[in-house]
Amino acid sequence: MVTSSKINVQLIVQQCFEQGMKHVVCSPGSRNAPLVIAFDEHPEIQCSIIHDERSAAFFALGMAQQLDQPIGIVCTSGSAALNYYPAIAEAFYQCVPLVVLTADRPTEWINQGDGQTIVQSNVFGKHVRYSANFSEHAQTTTEQWYIQREISTAFAEGMTYWKGPIHFNIAFNEPLYKTEEFTKHPSKKITLIQSRFQFSNQQQQAAINALGLPKKMVICGQLHEDPALLEQLKIFANDSSVVVLVENTSNLVDPKFLHCIDRTLNSIEEVLEADYAPDLLITIGGAVVSKKIKAFIRKHQPKEHWKIGFEFPYMDTYQALTHSFQAEPYHFFHSLNELNYNKNTSNYGSKWKQLDYLIQDKMPAFFEKCTFADISTFDVVLDYLPENCHLHLANSSVVRYAQLFDPIKSITYWSNRGTSGIDGSSSTAVGAAHANPEKLHVLITGDVSFFYDSNAFWNQYLTQNLRIILINNAGGGIFKIIAGPDTSKQSNDYFVAQHHHTAEGICQAFNMHYFSVDSLEALADKMSDFYTYSSDNRPKLLEIFTPSELNPEALEAFFHQLKIN
Repeated sequence: MVTSSKINVQLIVQQCFEQGMKHVVCSPGSRNAPLVIAFDEHPEIQCSIIHDERSAAFFALGMAQQLDQPIGIVCTSGSAALNYYPAIAEAFYQCVPLVVLTADRPTEWINQGDGQTIVQSNVFGKHVRYSANFSEHAQTTTEQWYIQREISTAFAEGMTYWKGPIHFNIAFNEPLYKTEEFTKHPSKKITLIQSRFQFSNQQQQAAINALGLPKKMVICGQLHEDPALLEQLKIFANDSSVVVLVENTSNLVDPKFLHCIDRTLNSIEEVLEADYAPDLLITIGGAVVSKKIKAFIRKHQPKEHWKIGFEFPYMDTYQALTHSFQAEPYHFFHSLNELNYNKNTSNYGSKWKQLDYLIQDKMPAFFEKCTFADISTFDVVLDYLPENCHLHLANSSVVRYAQLFDPIKSITYWSNRGTSGIDGSSSTAVGAAHANPEKLHVLITGDVSFFYDSNAFWNQYLTQNLRIILINNAGGGIFKIIAGPDTSKQSNDYFVAQHHHTAEGICQAFNMHYFSVDSLEALADKMSDFYTYSSDNRPKLLEIFTPSELNPEALEAFFHQLKIN
């Protein structure tokens, strides 16, 4: 096979492949030509082409989420690299392995008025797990060793225990397009080894003492599906003094757990809050959507807070951190369950679940009478989701509404909750659907998120396993349901940013099937056609026009009716 004639590129591509990178998302350019040629010619690396670099990086993020593999993104020099930044920040906080390869101009031309030339060295700062800069010097054994060592170190840092994006910035001189026959170079791999977690004698006794406390709470943030962890949490939750709080994005479903945090906290009277506050708090996973639980724990501080995981070991979300265990959650709870301790006989966990059951009983009566609004739209949309699909939740009001409904066990939940931005939700879902074509992928998004990321559909990878449900309430609906914006005279223009746009033209431009409804009856009638596979292998979009002025009232009524007196 042929490859780029540049030795540094040959080393980089070979080393990345041997570290497990099998997919690359390329954006067109000239300065990155050596990388594009070498990756495309490699027989075991699959390349995709996405023009918009911001969309390309989120597309790769969706692929990495699905495949649990490092995915490369390759761009030209200049501002192209800066367009990667939102997705890189998201990958950093979501701990997703992206390999960022940015082509650069030679160092001597930086800040000299040359085209497409900016300061790219370490441009992503502290939002990558490792960053390295390479020149074209790769002739000597030492120069080649340096490139291989830096790449191997980067992969060990970003792909092992604390995962996240890594960045290689490579300066190229012209000519850029010359090729030669591939010659295999010696490779180098550094393996980062950490032993399985085990309590020391001192830690074991301290853990036994803490487990004797009468009120123990586990809060699970965003997680990938993990059946082994689920089983260990179920064992731990058998203790009546334990409550396990999860969100849809935790992908942990069991009758023992409490799945809708905000819905339950809404029904706890202020005078009784201390009874529901934990003595011991254990947290696992990534971001937690619920603002209410963060405020609740910060107000009622536990005696101890144990954070479990390799990522961000000093993150103190609840202002109560006492211990940070760098361990896989499964291994930690397995060790915890093996401890011989006297279980406290309090009914703390049962008290939380009893409240949850009472609230669940009130749900059907509310939706029987609820008028057409965002909250009732979610009730219908979630009820019609096909079994075993992957559900992608855009940010802002969408992911918050979803947390008010119990998760569906067969469904896998995804959301970009690393930075919680609206900028790449669609692109991420498109990349996920491309990487996992055997599954149906459903994206629920708001209108602002959808229009902001409309370039997500400007590619050749849209297929019929993608469904988009667009809830169009004519602006940023989140600003109508959170406290504050409605008190400002700038609310409608600057925060809600009201508009009258529809997605029909975008669907026409990118060859997607378009449906629209403006009532609950029409929505229910359309569901069958919407999920039926079409013969032309194209995705479908359903736009639901909801009455923006009624949405805050309906949500307030929801919380009011479900409150337990």
